Amino acid sequence: MLTDAEMLELETLLKEKGIDISRKKLLKIDVDTNPNYKLLYESIKNQEYNDKDELVAGKRGVALEGSSRSGKTWSGVDIIIFICLFLEKSGCTINIYRETYNEFKTTLYDDFKRRLDDFGLNNPFHNAKEVKSFKIGKSTIFFLGDGKHGGGCDYAFFNEMMFIKNSVFDQVELRCRKFWWADYNPSVTEHWFFDKVLSRPDVGFLRTTYLDNPHLSVQEKNKIKSWEPWKPGSYIVKDSVVHCFNKLTGKVEPISKINQPPPHQINIDNGTSDEYMWKVYGLGLRGAMKGVIFQHVEWIEEFPKDIDYIFTNDFGFTTDPNVLNKYTEDEHNIWIEPLSYQPIETDEELANFMEAVGVKKNSDEYKSDGDLIICDSSDKYTGENKGTIEMVKGLCIRGFNAVKVKKTKSVMYWLTSMKTKKIHIVKNEYYIKVKKEKENYRLKEIQGIAINLPIDDWNHFWDSGRYGHIAFNSDNDDILTTSDEKLKQINY
Repeated sequence: MLTDAEMLELETLLKEKGIDISRKKLLKIDVDTNPNYKLLYESIKNQEYNDKDELVAGKRGVALEGSSRSGKTWSGVDIIIFICLFLEKSGCTINIYRETYNEFKTTLYDDFKRRLDDFGLNNPFHNAKEVKSFKIGKSTIFFLGDGKHGGGCDYAFFNEMMFIKNSVFDQVELRCRKFWWADYNPSVTEHWFFDKVLSRPDVGFLRTTYLDNPHLSVQEKNKIKSWEPWKPGSYIVKDSVVHCFNKLTGKVEPISKINQPPPHQINIDNGTSDEYMWKVYGLGLRGAMKGVIFQHVEWIEEFPKDIDYIFTNDFGFTTDPNVLNKYTEDEHNIWIEPLSYQPIETDEELANFMEAVGVKKNSDEYKSDGDLIICDSSDKYTGENKGTIEMVKGLCIRGFNAVKVKKTKSVMYWLTSMKTKKIHIVKNEYYIKVKKEKENYRLKEIQGIAINLPIDDWNHFWDSGRYGHIAFNSDNDDILTTSDEKLKQINY
């Protein structure tokens, strides 16, 4: 029998041994190493620079894309500890970024609390309610959110990159001296990070799923698997797309509304089946963000002929696009053709553009018989002679029948009204940009719960379309015609 003192000594020895094993694992890459950690470790260790400070080997940064519980963030925490204990013994600065600072408290706070104990390190997360920064050895780790990029740093970690702005990333990368990495669930199909960063040769990339995490508990695995909407083994993932056997063609083809794998009946009966959650958080595939307002549209080749229409315009200056749309609707349908999607700084430039795409002017200054143009009425001023008031006045002076939209009801009211109709959008040279808005314009979230308010982003095309819908749906329910009398009755 061991005495109490001997028991305490044994516990201390076992704890020290456990800490020693944990630390040695940081230096050893083997079959049990999480692939996210392996990529981070090798990318940092393999960095080489020439005498001109040009990166000639290794990676400038790494993107970790994947499903929930695949070990992305956990590996990020471990690589920070590795950097501080073994790579930068004399000290360094590491900045960690999220969309808002408060989000750290429900995520990384807990991860660091557990891992610092595992490695026998000083742990401020047990007692402090708020930790803006802390030290591991001689290195300092900072938590930054709310659009703050901080000062220069040696290493930068972007946690949940899908919610971080391009401007923040650019400023941080500019000030990051050695290496950065980002992790994220692929909850969108289009994102500036995909377009501008992932294609770079100096950026590493890895996609993982929960199956890549050997330490995941049975409960966590079962939770993720409860979202699976299809019978296991009835489909495959090929080129990041779910495929199944199509009985009509006799071929394995991408899933669609009419080509679906057999259902996962147990999950459906339990009410847990969720295609979006399974694709993104189970399979690690990019999917349209949850809470997207316009989930379904029809892409068409051309605007319908022999039908009355108007034009709608959402002004855009400097960085925001000016969106000019051709617009019409009937009882069950909305048709939109995007005609511009780039900043237009002056009324002269916009007037010239409108004339070039066929918008008809008034026949003279005393008539409003030109094509009706429903314009943004936000009355924003972005600089001298660049407010919406000035733009509408300038168009009118130049002979166009431009009016400000009258926003009598909430944005969400009109968006919901638009969704009662089938929306047809002409697929032209602006397709990619409009598609990005379609897949990213979503409801706001508070602590992960969607509320009935749209975000103020990815909405330039939809704002322009909304102005048309307002015009066509006046209080007296008059339908737009080309007659002067009807035009006067439109709600604008």
